[in-house]
Amino acid sequence: MADSQSIPVDLDLRLVRYFTVVAEHRHFGRAAEALHITQPSLSRQVQRLERELGARLLDRTPQGTRLTEAGEAFLPEAKALLRAAAQAAVRARAAAQPHRMTVGFTSGIIVTPAVRAVRHRHPDAEVLTAHLNWDDVHHALLEHRVDAVVTRLPFRTERLRVTVLYDEPRVLIVPLDHRLAGKEAVTLDDIADERLPRTADPVRSAFWRFEPRPDGRPAPDGPLIEAVEDKFELVAAGESLAVAAQSVGRVLRPDLTMVPLEGVEPSHVVVATRADDRNRLVTAFRKAARDHLTPGA
Repeated sequence: MADSQSIPVDLDLRLVRYFTVVAEHRHFGRAAEALHITQPSLSRQVQRLERELGARLLDRTPQGTRLTEAGEAFLPEAKALLRAAAQAAVRARAAAQPHRMTVGFTSGIIVTPAVRAVRHRHPDAEVLTAHLNWDDVHHALLEHRVDAVVTRLPFRTERLRVTVLYDEPRVLIVPLDHRLAGKEAVTLDDIADERLPRTADPVRSAFWRFEPRPDGRPAPDGPLIEAVEDKFELVAAGESLAVAAQSVGRVLRPDLTMVPLEGVEPSHVVVATRADDRNRLVTAFRKAARDHLTPGA
């Protein structure tokens, strides 16, 4: 008997995508609207995919559509297949366009001097920039949406090449009328009982909340945030204090102020690229970042 993995199956990616959309909406009608095709046509395309696979993937119910056991098993593989196809297309386009790159950056980071230097050195190149959320750095690089990112540690670095460009002091963000406002500096002892915001990433959250504390005490639990702007709003509302890099603190709202933090590790600003990327523009940007990106640049 032949190994099932050796039996060739020529899957139509368009049909695979149709299936994932129906699986997402759990309803053929809503999926058809999202895909801008008719419902009967969508039903026929999904049936065609089921014939190619030799398995029923979806069952209609009075409440809508549900995945069969085979559908549940196929869905994550289908999504992975579509992602792989998209990445393959991006890589092919990147190889066909060696004179183009995109530089990502996160809040409070200025990449202009390095971008300008690359454009000057390679006038034939198109160097684009894109703002990223702090939690999108790793995905954006590996999905080839950007070719280099300047951001702050910590973040996931698997399959990336990361170089520290400079360190930046961390500061405490407080309301203007807070007991610590106006002090020359504060230490962790001064904020031992103050709530600090959390993020979904436990490693990043620990870095900005100073966990574990030197004395072993847990940091007081704070609100969950997604962006630096959330930090500022929580501080202004009196719900917590916050810690930020000094350059971020310089662009505060008028109802907040920053106080230097002593005795804590600084924030590390880095340039990150894919570990296996040998594109000449990526190499040029890494050098330009080291030469031109400095605190306050």
